[in-house]
Amino acid sequence: MFNHEPENYVCPFCLIIEGVENDVVWTKQDDVVLRNDLATAFICATWWPNNPGHLIVIPNQHFENIFDLPDEYSTAIHRMERQIAVALMKSYGCGGVSSRQHNGPSGNQDVWHYHLHVFPRYEGDDLYKMNRRSTTPAERLPYASRLKAYFSDPNCA
Repeated sequence: MFNHEPENYVCPFCLIIEGVENDVVWTKQDDVVLRNDLATAFICATWWPNNPGHLIVIPNQHFENIFDLPDEYSTAIHRMERQIAVALMKSYGCGGVSSRQHNGPSGNQDVWHYHLHVFPRYEGDDLYKMNRRSTTPAERLPYASRLKAYFSDPNCA
């Protein structure tokens, strides 16, 4: 009823979870900064100009949208969202964090796998007024490295 995934859909987020790297999957394994049994977080391959290094959090199992997402996965995703929010504040020095999530064509969902965006926010960044752009793995690497270092520290909150 609430699903719009095309027949024979090849899910790029499932490929990320499986460790696949090819021309179809813009995200590389070096972009993955946090993973547990239920969820994975990675630096997004597209950025808004004033908010570089934003992340996407996905369930490790394929669920198209919030209507399909079991509570267990939702809890894991939102726990990871909080960890990432703290990491962004401490590692990027941003002034705040915004999260957003889309469901269905009219909700601007463009990948048919539940995903949550987590953005570093800065005063006057105009996040919702600008267009995103594609990035290269080399552009994303410093952000992924910074967050991996943060999460590898046993004293990180």
